Amino acid sequence: MADHAAHTDGHAEHKLEIFRGLVKFKSNTQKIWGVLIFLSLVTIVEVALGYIKPDSLNAHFLGLKLLNWIFIILTIVKAYYITWDFMHMRDEVSGLRRAVVWTGVFLIVYLIAILLFEGEYIYQVYKNAAVSFDF
Repeated sequence: MADHAAHTDGHAEHKLEIFRGLVKFKSNTQKIWGVLIFLSLVTIVEVALGYIKPDSLNAHFLGLKLLNWIFIILTIVKAYYITWDFMHMRDEVSGLRRAVVWTGVFLIVYLIAILLFEGEYIYQVYKNAAVSFDF
């Protein structure tokens, strides 16, 4: 019995806030809707930018168009936030949070960088080569 009481007392309540306490909710249901709305807004911005493709975002920065950087950053924000809220990383000890979240963020950024730089290299080979390659 004492073990059961200690077990139930040891559970932490899930925090009913997002954006480091800037927005607070009264229930888990409201919080889920709030997170859904936030993630939906980010997705709507991504889709709108992908559809419109503003000319002002075609300038290059660090080898990529600004539009591509915006897509990468917004995707990382969504992945981080999904991990933070839906996987309840905010309720874990800081060491586990850092190990899970930052390792994932680093690997995603690293993969994106490799794919984009190698893709640009292959593009330049096709564009400037005198002989076409069959892969």
